[in-house]
Amino acid sequence: MDRFESMSILLQAVEAGSLSAAARKIGVPLATVSRKVSELEAHLKTRLFNRSAKKLSLTDAGRDYVVACKRILEDLDEAERVASGEYSAPRGSLVVTAPVVFGRMHLLPVMLAFLEAYPDIDIRLLQSDRVSNLLEEHVDLAVRIGELPDSSLVATRVGSTRKVVCGSPNYFAARGVPQTPDDLRTHQCITFETLGSPDAWTFTMGEADPSVAVRSRLVVSTADAAIDAAIAGTGVTRVLSYQIQDAVRDGRLMVVLKPFEPAAWPVSLVHTGQRLLPKKMRAFLDFAAPRLKAALSKHAI
Repeated sequence: MDRFESMSILLQAVEAGSLSAAARKIGVPLATVSRKVSELEAHLKTRLFNRSAKKLSLTDAGRDYVVACKRILEDLDEAERVASGEYSAPRGSLVVTAPVVFGRMHLLPVMLAFLEAYPDIDIRLLQSDRVSNLLEEHVDLAVRIGELPDSSLVATRVGSTRKVVCGSPNYFAARGVPQTPDDLRTHQCITFETLGSPDAWTFTMGEADPSVAVRSRLVVSTADAAIDAAIAGTGVTRVLSYQIQDAVRDGRLMVVLKPFEPAAWPVSLVHTGQRLLPKKMRAFLDFAAPRLKAALSKHAI
């Protein structure tokens, strides 16, 4: 029995929630996954899973063993990276995740320049407005927008962005420019659901953060869709300031209600803070951080 392989399959099953999901994820037959886990249990002479549950449920021994497996496999991975020279020269591959619009507007241009400067490093860019679990999803670096919760993640701040309300000049010419958040009650709204509720938007007024009831004529799941609808004159929307910098500069959108905006959100590059930072990670951080800082400060609206 290859114990390292069996440990890896066990962790895949725990993360996926079932043996069948793990089999699909790693592309091996379900029978092979089941056999590897059974062999591991036989070797340990203990049961790792309660198999009567609809989803995999770890026993107490299983939970302790999974924690140990993660640590052992991480140490093995680090030892292999040292042996391969990944810590002595900037080479290898990086997995980086970023919000969709930020990735397109700011991160991708930096990455293209980085790839030109470092021909021995490859990058996989994952663009999603969902917050990824870096450890579970094997992500090296992430762009995070917003206050960071206390965690083991190491953050490098590269700037800030604001949550802004905007609309097209033609829309405001026809419907009037809102002077206070309460005025939004009479406007057509476009809600980007990642940033808030389609029924109420929150603002800052003195020490209070009241919610204002809005009518969302359109609810969308991406910032690009909200921005396109606002440019078309469908209504007012709420997005992050960096997402509309080009449209504001070109006169296609105008920002309103600035005095009532919430505090700006930090933009950070984060990683898991492993004991020894690979050269490829240090190279990317040193290359990307100052360029992202410059881009965000240059295009602030």
